Amino acid sequence: MVHTRTHPIRRAVSIVPFVVALILLTGTPAKVREITIDEDTPKSDAELKMTHPDVVLLPRLGKTGPLSVEEAILRRRSVRRFRDAPVLLTEVSQLLWAAQGITGEDGVKRAAPSAGAKYPVEIFVVAGKVDDLAAGVYHYLPETHSLEVVRRGDLRSELCDEALSQEWVAAAALNIVIAGVYERTMEKYGERGIRYVHIEVGAISENIYLQAETMGLGTTFVGAFSDDGVKKVLRIDAEPLGIMPVGVRQQ
Repeated sequence: MVHTRTHPIRRAVSIVPFVVALILLTGTPAKVREITIDEDTPKSDAELKMTHPDVVLLPRLGKTGPLSVEEAILRRRSVRRFRDAPVLLTEVSQLLWAAQGITGEDGVKRAAPSAGAKYPVEIFVVAGKVDDLAAGVYHYLPETHSLEVVRRGDLRSELCDEALSQEWVAAAALNIVIAGVYERTMEKYGERGIRYVHIEVGAISENIYLQAETMGLGTTFVGAFSDDGVKKVLRIDAEPLGIMPVGVRQQ
């Protein structure tokens, strides 16, 4: 989980039109355990699980896809109807890389731009029907391209309840929750940093949209939910800024 300081503003329900959400931090979560893979750390999934049993090392990434950027933009639509079918772990891996994956040789730069390279966004996965991944809540760790277990069990219905009962949240194979830690950006840019965090959320969500499109998956951006309710389901104190249900689209 992401442990952060408390921001002074607060709202009970966010209605976020794609990039905008003015919301704040409350709660008493546990601290996220950070893991760094270096030359002395096991590289294989099996070895990593032995030393860090609550971490899932994600599959390798594809560097080319069946659609061009132009085709993905042309076809992109918000999808709210999904088949009762699982999403592959390789597809989840690709989506998370598109959202916040490391792209620079320096091991720092990420797939989405971030003001001042402060990277205030944390990505969580609420998985219910993903091949080779147990149902549960996971925190994405970009540095190791892995998932850390936050909670076990299928919590899609609970998340749906907190998202004003929008049924596609429960029907999706998984939900990607985009959360922000405002202070990371505000320490450099002051109050204007809030705006920069929202801009970053917009860039991340569009990356997820386009990556999903290239794999034949569907998603939409959900901005209406109870802030405190989502925090409770995910056991975080980072501010939830958007939920993106992902699944195999109905034909």
